[in-house]
Amino acid sequence: MNCADWRISVAPMMEWTDRHCRYFHRMLSPHARLYTEMVTAAALLHGKRGYLLRHSAFERPVALQLGGAEPEELAQAARYGAEAGYAEINLNVGCPSDRVQMGRFGACLMREPALVADCVSAMREAVPLPVTVKCRIGVDEQDDYADLQRFTEHMVGAGVGTLVVHARKAWLQGLSPRENREIPPLNYARVYQLKKDFPQLCIVINGGIVCEQTTLEHLQQVDGVMIGRAAYHDPYVLARVEHAVYGEPLPDRDDILRRMLPYIENELERGTALKHITRHLLGLYQGLPGARGFRRVLSEQAHREKAGIEVILAALEQRDALRAAA
Repeated sequence: MNCADWRISVAPMMEWTDRHCRYFHRMLSPHARLYTEMVTAAALLHGKRGYLLRHSAFERPVALQLGGAEPEELAQAARYGAEAGYAEINLNVGCPSDRVQMGRFGACLMREPALVADCVSAMREAVPLPVTVKCRIGVDEQDDYADLQRFTEHMVGAGVGTLVVHARKAWLQGLSPRENREIPPLNYARVYQLKKDFPQLCIVINGGIVCEQTTLEHLQQVDGVMIGRAAYHDPYVLARVEHAVYGEPLPDRDDILRRMLPYIENELERGTALKHITRHLLGLYQGLPGARGFRRVLSEQAHREKAGIEVILAALEQRDALRAAA
């Protein structure tokens, strides 16, 4: 295990980090470890497995995040992930949504560390890949550091080498998933302490990280930083982080978009609707003159039937016109 493999990563985000998003993010960040949206083990066992696991070699390394609480189901799902070429299997022990709780997985599993350990052990026996866990610092009334310590001890006992910790607790009742990403206060110090108490673990911190400066600050205390919503709303932050952490030259945004065009054209030929790709590109010019015009054209025209590359070119023309008028 090499902790450097988890130095920079992009969080798994439902309805956001699909394969088109990951392809785009890889353009911006050659080193980042990318994660799928959470996929339930049951869906892989009984659903459209090929569709759910589909990704391109260009995206790699990609981790498959699984949801579930049945060790045997998770073990089989992990096998499918390994066969599909994923680099890591990650267990979701952090999602607070009602639907996830009804399935007895996600953040509610923090109350059952022994069960999580059994799930991890089953997956580790099933695949040669790293099996990691993404959790919160606490859940509901179970909010003492001792509870997080106890949970982590179970993970270490099960053979976990990397723990991704969202530095907020989760309220399973009374807060929506969105509110759970914003209202519970961040407690980075607790994650830092966890690294001190478990130095053998790769500890990756997640939550509220929006720029390269905070990334560098966290890397002084823990092994890795996982960037979430900031990477989606302002994706060029990934390029800035690459520059700060790895010394990669900052890419030209227009060049990134040009490099996306062959991928988009290929997907259009395969029947993918343009809107499913361009929704991930809306923030590329965030904060720059003309960005609003670029977003508006994509938002208004990409959903049209048979929309093609001409929509992206029109969005760039609108951006340039607004930039010239500024």
